[in-house]
Amino acid sequence: MPKMKTKRGAAKRLKRTATGKLKRAGAWKQHKLEGKSPKRRRKLRKSKMVAKADERRLQVLVPYL
Repeated sequence: MPKMKTKRGAAKRLKRTATGKLKRAGAWKQHKLEGKSPKRRRKLRKSKMVAKADERRLQVLVPYL
């Protein structure tokens, strides 16, 4: 049986936690930051967890992560 291939784009965007869940970066932090308050920009630094509804679909993309 051949190995499954990892989707490289997904591997660069996702990390796995110690409990096996997937972690992702938050959106809305790329540009036009002057219009966002410092409090909002600070909160956007934190990583978020992948939603439970999307988790199985994304685990197929990164089987060995």
